[in-house]
Amino acid sequence: MTGCLATLGWVLFLYKVLVLGFPLVPGITIDLWRIEARITFEAKNAPVKVTLQIPLNMPQFLLMDESFVSYGYGLATQRTDEGRQAVWSIRKAKGYQGLYYRALIRRTEGKELPMKKSPEVRAQTFEEPLLTAVKGLLKDVHARSADTESLVAGLLKEFNSVSPGENVVVLLGKKPSLKSKAEMAVRILSHAGIPARTVQGIRLELLRKEAPILTWMEVFNNQRWQAFNVETGEGRIPEDYFPWWRGDGPLTTVKGAEGIAAGLSVSRVQEPALMAAMTAGRIKKSAMVAFSPSSLPLETQAVYRILFMIPVGAFLLVIFRNVIGVKTFGTFMPVLIALAFRETRLLWGIFLFVMILTSGLSIRLYLEHLKLLLVPRLAAILIVVVILMALFSILSHKLGLERGLSIALFPMVILTMTIERMSIVWEERGPQEAMQQGLGSLGVAALAYLVMTYRYTEHLFFTFPELLLVLLAATLLMGRYSGYRLFELFRFKVLAGNKK
Repeated sequence: MTGCLATLGWVLFLYKVLVLGFPLVPGITIDLWRIEARITFEAKNAPVKVTLQIPLNMPQFLLMDESFVSYGYGLATQRTDEGRQAVWSIRKAKGYQGLYYRALIRRTEGKELPMKKSPEVRAQTFEEPLLTAVKGLLKDVHARSADTESLVAGLLKEFNSVSPGENVVVLLGKKPSLKSKAEMAVRILSHAGIPARTVQGIRLELLRKEAPILTWMEVFNNQRWQAFNVETGEGRIPEDYFPWWRGDGPLTTVKGAEGIAAGLSVSRVQEPALMAAMTAGRIKKSAMVAFSPSSLPLETQAVYRILFMIPVGAFLLVIFRNVIGVKTFGTFMPVLIALAFRETRLLWGIFLFVMILTSGLSIRLYLEHLKLLLVPRLAAILIVVVILMALFSILSHKLGLERGLSIALFPMVILTMTIERMSIVWEERGPQEAMQQGLGSLGVAALAYLVMTYRYTEHLFFTFPELLLVLLAATLLMGRYSGYRLFELFRFKVLAGNKK
């Protein structure tokens, strides 16, 4: 059973870290990129239809959020062979108009899955003299290549040659643009039966108000689309290249208007890694995110940040009592006192605890002479504890010690039962035993406070509550431990020496 609990806890933990990207350390931020596309034009008091290429989710990038800004326009999105399009439309528009699209993206470590079936190749026809130039160029490049990747690299090398051959000049002209090179390379490869396509995108930079549209190409090779840098011929592109759409179509088309202007801008923003992981998990519709404590309202989250620390304190108590052999009053009293220390802070909390416990114990020993029954005696001690707490709060306020006001957070019932238990131990086993259990309780509470308020511990158990299953498994294992405690080894050391 313990093995199943521990395995389940570790599997869920590793899934959230490795797959969903939940951070192990609090306060980590990741880079996100905000991209804005804007379209401006002059409407002519007539129907207007605007089409804009927009990105979609892909293995290397995740579309975290997107929004469309327009006034009075109808909006629809649709999938195309090249990607996605946003279509704005209106029956009548006049004067200057502006439409905006905003996207928030983040880089991921995903990889494109292999495709079982090769995509269809669009037939490309050339007329003379282009057809002869294409055949001659393909013959030369093919003879100097060994596979698809080297063939594409050789073709792009010919296109970028300082002294291009006659076939290249016929196909591209004397001063071809990067886009025309990519488009011609795609046509030639398609003519040779190799699936290829152009890609239009931008570079993710710190801040760029007018981001230029870059062009590269993708070739289907080894069951995947492989990107090629048209300028260098390399079978890869820089990691900060973001593909906006595929195909040789324009970024936007506008019907029923004039003076059309379109542009892209990009800027980097930073977001807490936990929030980014939660958003990504919602996009992927992960059940681990849907049932995560981080999806609760903020007020409820604050409660569970404390509640998830109680099992940690209880586990520490198990170690100190069953493995080390520290004596304490009760089972959970040190953990509850540690929770009270969260507000009073450690040193001031210890002082308040000792003062109330000492005063209450003195009064409890006096009540012993009255020969009271158990329930009235406990009620009397509770009343005394409340009076002492009020007196210490008033006195600390008069002395300007505002921290003393937080004494009200101490659990009154626990203090009452501790005083009662300590007095019984005092009478039955003596003051030494009572002091040992009192100091043991205070020491465990202090250490539990330090662990429970450690920001990394709080982050781990709130972000990954499945670790409580691992903690439960470890607690069950310790419940079967019946060997010597650490303090008992020192206690019986003399007897072990005499035995030898």
